[in-house]
Amino acid sequence: MRLFPSKSERLRRRFVLLAPPGSHTTCFPNPTVDAALHQQLLVEAQRLRGKVALQEGAVEPWQLSCDGRHIQRADNRSWHLLTLDEHGHVAACTRYLPHSTGVSFFDLTVAHSALATSETWGKKFRHAIEADLALAKKRQWSYVEMGGWVISEKLRCTTEAVRMVLTAYGLAQMFGGALGISMASTRKGSSSILRRIGGESVFSQGSELPSYFEPYYKCEMEILRFDSSRPNPRYRPWVDDCRKYLETAPVVCAKPVEWPLEQIRVAILDRFRHTGQTPTVATDSAEPAWERTTGVA
Repeated sequence: MRLFPSKSERLRRRFVLLAPPGSHTTCFPNPTVDAALHQQLLVEAQRLRGKVALQEGAVEPWQLSCDGRHIQRADNRSWHLLTLDEHGHVAACTRYLPHSTGVSFFDLTVAHSALATSETWGKKFRHAIEADLALAKKRQWSYVEMGGWVISEKLRCTTEAVRMVLTAYGLAQMFGGALGISMASTRKGSSSILRRIGGESVFSQGSELPSYFEPYYKCEMEILRFDSSRPNPRYRPWVDDCRKYLETAPVVCAKPVEWPLEQIRVAILDRFRHTGQTPTVATDSAEPAWERTTGVA
């Protein structure tokens, strides 16, 4: 299976990352600050999500905006991994919502799911998530909610669905590691693809949490957990390839981020530790190389 398009195909299909406001992008070499482009691409992703959800009967017209977008509260706090077609339009998208180590179960979007409010499974679900929140905090990882995964009709018979999930693993690794959760639809095999790549069932007190019916989307959902360090071993080499590919992908920010100087230093040195490189001090300036690399005055 070839995950990456050939040179000619690459001109027709490429990744773009949208960074949420206030996010830090030091692990990417050339992030672009363009609020208008960020908004344009986010709107296209929401419109694609609305179109597909409407076609599949997951939402009603009244649940979309007047211009056909499926807007969710998490959108403005999330990274968005987009696939653009040959015309530069969004042809596939997925949402990556990282939380800080201090997040509580009730701060998560999944806390409002039908499973979370179930009299039978609600408490077990919460206990399972809280155990992973504690584990993420112990590892000093972020906790991530994955969602908004949509593939346009013209890409559904390609490897794009698999490539996006593998790239999400790579993104989590670039950010230092993550534990995550996804409420995946059983419609069109979405949950089975996630399981094949590394999604795991969620257990609480020895019981596997079942699939459930989500009234908002009118479909059966499975809850799957992820550990960025444990993709299916069969796909690990491809995760590495996707991560390398992602390192050169365009990153569009809505606005620049002003970092405290010490926080920049820690972030850059942490990146060097992961790559095995050594930061150097410039001979023609008293300013360390890591400061000049980030463009901090």
